[in-house]
Amino acid sequence: MLQDEINKKANEIYKEAYQMSLGELANLYRDGELDIHPEFQRLYRWSNYQKTKLIESIMLNIPIPPIYVSQNDEGVWDVIDGVQRLSTIFQFMGILKDEEGKLIEPLVLLKTKDLPSFEGMLWNSADERHSFTREQQLEMKRARIDVTILKKNSDSKTKYELFQRLNTGGSHLSDQEVRNCLIIMENRDFYYFVLELSKNEHFLNCIPITDRKSDEQYRLELIIRLLIADHVHWEDTKEYEDNQELLDEEILKCCSDADYPFEVVKDSFQKTFALLDSSIGEDAFKKYVSEDDKFKGGFFLAAYDAISIGVYRNIEDLEKREDAKSCVVKKVKNMVTNPQFIESSKHGVRVNDRYRKLSDWGEKYFNEEN
Repeated sequence: MLQDEINKKANEIYKEAYQMSLGELANLYRDGELDIHPEFQRLYRWSNYQKTKLIESIMLNIPIPPIYVSQNDEGVWDVIDGVQRLSTIFQFMGILKDEEGKLIEPLVLLKTKDLPSFEGMLWNSADERHSFTREQQLEMKRARIDVTILKKNSDSKTKYELFQRLNTGGSHLSDQEVRNCLIIMENRDFYYFVLELSKNEHFLNCIPITDRKSDEQYRLELIIRLLIADHVHWEDTKEYEDNQELLDEEILKCCSDADYPFEVVKDSFQKTFALLDSSIGEDAFKKYVSEDDKFKGGFFLAAYDAISIGVYRNIEDLEKREDAKSCVVKKVKNMVTNPQFIESSKHGVRVNDRYRKLSDWGEKYFNEEN
């Protein structure tokens, strides 16, 4: 049984391994045959010293980890693991481009313990004292690295699974940062769409999360939770063991939907958070304490899952009401004492079941007349 499962999964993966020179990889990048996803750069936060250490390793013939790429239908290599390594190399060579196709300022090396003369060195400089020699450039370009290629006839999910395996579990990327990368690899436009929604003024007002490194990523995850709740067929989600798996797989389904209604979603999103902002504002997703007639505490995810999709799915009807604002306030306040909400949001409920139940209930609850 176990061996059958191993054989089945292994047969879905078609790969080849090569040793390639950095010069060959640089040529592929220049010719548009190697996509290192410039959008990833904001997620990979190597310091100049870390970058310098990579160049040092190459020049000292110290092995560096292999690069993993996936071959798409056009034959272009999509980098799954090794974006920062290749970006560092290409930046030092002066050929790295940003998201707009503009050249990024070349990397200036720092001194290291073993190579103090690295200080201020460039790939090319008018000042020969601060420039790699022709011999050093050739030595670096001829340095070789292992490249593992997933062929295009591999199972379509393999690329994403491999990226997740290489970039989760004690890694430098959060779950949402990995998810951002998956979205970019599947559909860049969808990623920019989510990013645009995350900058909506009313949405930001309703989610006053304290300043910290992960704030932007958490807001993106909240938007993704709403988009999935709007798009998902919940009966198809029972196989997911983990909530992150559900979010990863279902947002990729949104990305690959050729008929995804971007303008409709954007319009409903804007109207939803405009209404929530004008009626409750920064308290929209906090717990309401009836005894004090106040919203208290921090952001309450269960409230978000129920309220966001509830208002979103019913926004057209809510906007027609003269008492739309007071209606929303009343429903949000009464929600915390509703038996179904309490049952669905209590501890002990499986995370995926809680997400589904709150989303289903929220849509119906905000559709009720009273």
